[in-house]
Amino acid sequence: MTERFDKSRLPSRHVSVGPERAPHRSYYYAMRLTEEEIARPFVGVVSAGNDSAPCNTTLDAQADVCREGVIESGGMPRRFNTITVTDGIAMGHQGMKSSLVSREVIADSVELSVRGHCYDALVGFAGCDKSLPGMMMAMLRLNVPSIFVYGGSILPGNYEGRDVTVVDVFEAVGQHAAGNCPLAALTALEKVACPGHGACGGQFTANTMACVGEAIGLSLPNSNMVPAPYRGRDEIAVAAGRQVMELLAANLRPRDICSREAFENAARIVAATGGSTNAALHLPAMAHEAGIAFTLFDVAEQFSTTPYIADLKPGGRYVAKDMHEAGGVYMAMKTLLAEGLLHGNCMTVTGRTLAENIHEVTWNPEQKVIHDVRTPISPTGGVVGLRGSLAPEGAIVKVAGMHRLQFEGPARCFDCEEDAFAAVEARAIAEGEVIVIRYEGPRGGPGMREMLSTTAALYGLGMGEKVALITDGRFSGATRGFCIGHVGPEAAEGGPIALIEDGDLIAIDAEAGTIDLRVEDAVLAKRRARWMPRATDYQSGALWRYAQNVGPAWLGATTHPGAKAETHVYADI
Repeated sequence: MTERFDKSRLPSRHVSVGPERAPHRSYYYAMRLTEEEIARPFVGVVSAGNDSAPCNTTLDAQADVCREGVIESGGMPRRFNTITVTDGIAMGHQGMKSSLVSREVIADSVELSVRGHCYDALVGFAGCDKSLPGMMMAMLRLNVPSIFVYGGSILPGNYEGRDVTVVDVFEAVGQHAAGNCPLAALTALEKVACPGHGACGGQFTANTMACVGEAIGLSLPNSNMVPAPYRGRDEIAVAAGRQVMELLAANLRPRDICSREAFENAARIVAATGGSTNAALHLPAMAHEAGIAFTLFDVAEQFSTTPYIADLKPGGRYVAKDMHEAGGVYMAMKTLLAEGLLHGNCMTVTGRTLAENIHEVTWNPEQKVIHDVRTPISPTGGVVGLRGSLAPEGAIVKVAGMHRLQFEGPARCFDCEEDAFAAVEARAIAEGEVIVIRYEGPRGGPGMREMLSTTAALYGLGMGEKVALITDGRFSGATRGFCIGHVGPEAAEGGPIALIEDGDLIAIDAEAGTIDLRVEDAVLAKRRARWMPRATDYQSGALWRYAQNVGPAWLGATTHPGAKAETHVYADI
């Protein structure tokens, strides 16, 4: 089968071909490879597997099974691992500052391993939030033939006869603080909410980016919604191993697949499924790796004309398992394409276009999870972009399942999440207030923490839509309520959010897409003259390094110049 591949033109020739590479080959012989196996293309099979959380516990096994498909199709698999930071465990304390930073570390570590060992292609397995975009960013950066595989979601827990997820536990913390949930009930819930392997089951960040993997063309059709415990995951892993060799033979690369139109498709599937606001951070970052300008405002433009059609938690009723059984991501894309809301001519890892893949899908009118575009849950508005005097560089809000789209009230300011959470727990927040949590942006945090502990506690107190919350940090995909993140410029850069004082009037309109601070310019000018930058507690190590290099949220919070500054692409070495 090696006749299909000209190794003299592949990166792995630098570590395996010619007399001068005899020392390199000696390492492969030490690992019991044969001469014929060394002559094959080398395929990196990277797993974000670890024991840190159930999101990641099946990934190594899936990556091992993938080897079979690579070998069957003439390749030589080379397994390696990368890190993850699991948000559900990092949430609500200083550990969350590491989460977004881990996206860059994941992309960098995959890049360095592939570059250092000269792999010719890549199959990546990821499970928890930042590992998905991090893995796809690496694929776009390296531009070797690649396939992204999601490890699958967890099955829902069951508590008192109803499906539950980890979000129910976060919200129960607020109910306990309000005296509405006995400690025994909270303890019972926490023990059943997460019944086994897999990533969080609602349309939170992991499942949102899993949908993106299919919509953007880097994942096999209808592969990512299959739950982690299902046997079908092994079949998907083997198929990915086989198909990456077809991509290598055809020299079909990620940047051939992820065009601007493909990013628009990805943004639409986020909005249509009521996905995570984090997609407005990750899509620009992925586009940056491909040299495509695709900002928060480009994402929001697609959001503004996309109907909300998938009835998924946290705003809806169902979880990823239900979406899989209803027909998966491609079922949602079928109705979007039928109404002209997707670019069907985009290439995918199947070697066929999105429209050709969708043509093989039959619409299932019996399922209840995914609505037809002509009868949506709402005409637009799974996720909405905002802009105004409070956020000149934009902000983002998830409105799926919300009943109130306008909010005006006095500011209540906190300079870190811990102080805001303490006020919520003490029930010291008044109905009608706009909670401001600042100095939590990419640079000022550093690390742009998620605020699920605070927002879930508000919901547990019954305040979910009775207050608004804005931050230069971000929110979990599991967040619900009037919660606006990614406010830019961030407080650490002297953005308007840094100048707000308690009692200032803030007006938000998620229908009009506006967010404004009702304070006179002259007053703001005086405050700006008094404002002083703040030092963080992170003056060394990875978080310090991240803060020195990170860009604004509206451009994806990236840390390097991206593909536009390239003088060569790794795949062409």
